Amino acid sequence: MSYTSKIDKYVIDNAPNIKYIGMCCSLYSKESANVDIEEAEKKGIVVKGIRDYGDEGVCEYIIHELTEFLGGYHNKLVWSDYPEEISSLKCAVIGLGTSGTLIARTLKFFGADVSYYSRTRKEDSEKMYGITYKPLKRALEEADAIFLALNKNVLLLQDEEFNVMNGKKILFNTSIGPGFSIKAFKKWIDNPNHYFFGDTINTIGDISLWDKENCFTINRSSGGTTHEAYRRLGQKVINNIVSYFEEIR
Repeated sequence: MSYTSKIDKYVIDNAPNIKYIGMCCSLYSKESANVDIEEAEKKGIVVKGIRDYGDEGVCEYIIHELTEFLGGYHNKLVWSDYPEEISSLKCAVIGLGTSGTLIARTLKFFGADVSYYSRTRKEDSEKMYGITYKPLKRALEEADAIFLALNKNVLLLQDEEFNVMNGKKILFNTSIGPGFSIKAFKKWIDNPNHYFFGDTINTIGDISLWDKENCFTINRSSGGTTHEAYRRLGQKVINNIVSYFEEIR
């Protein structure tokens, strides 16, 4: 089943022969899944989802938009009077899972000063990629460009966080949802020196805000729609099926 389908308690109760549910979409947590996993587990149904099949495309999207914006090539938004390089930016990646780690590595490759915030500190990543851990508010306050790479339904940035994001700021969101309080974001984005980029329309929370000149979207997922991502997705789904049959053998 894909992310457009749903298997809830009603379906599970009325389909007693189900033994396995394979999700052809990301499984981040039981709470955010489009399958009632708790109900499935009560009935001994195995549910397997996948992760990390489209993150490479996210990095390409970010670099495309960032290069165009900083270089003054964007047909709608302009960052500065003179073209600038990514190497001049102080960047903060918020959430250092698979996607956040790839974003941090890519920005570092282009010479940016990269810090991160995560619920748990990733010292191995710090040493491997040359990135710096900072507490959330400090990371937001000191960065020129902020990149949200959060799990679904995590609304991390509230009034308190937006209040420290002063001066010229770029906010990228490639999470599944907004990742912030929409009310707090609306106040923040009213400042013409604040810029927002999101790949899908849902990354902003209130789609009417896309009418603002300092907000820009490509209106499609950057992470899961390439040929390469579909191949990775398909292979992981097949691997889950094979693994299930090996387990019940």
